[in-house]
Amino acid sequence: MLAFLVGAVAGAAAALLYAPATGQETREFLGEKAREGRDRATEVAAKGREVISRGRETVATAVERGREAYQQARSSTTPASSSSSSSSTSREGA
Repeated sequence: MLAFLVGAVAGAAAALLYAPATGQETREFLGEKAREGRDRATEVAAKGREVISRGRETVATAVERGREAYQQARSSTTPASSSSSSSSTSREGA
């Protein structure tokens, strides 16, 4: 994106140097290019905020699912390990 902006500025400068115009035309041209740049920057900023928002939602969902999986694994592992230990002990004693 930065390369695009630098290229746009360089192109505008070259256009001014090689195609001279009246002061009024030059001011109108520069004003138009400034508005276009501002509009593009606004669009990019909005898209960036949207991407960041989606990323935050994704991370929050992943963290919540991870917590749930951890709690589920922890609760299912504790009773299962004690019951399997007691069942193997009772088999050995029989």
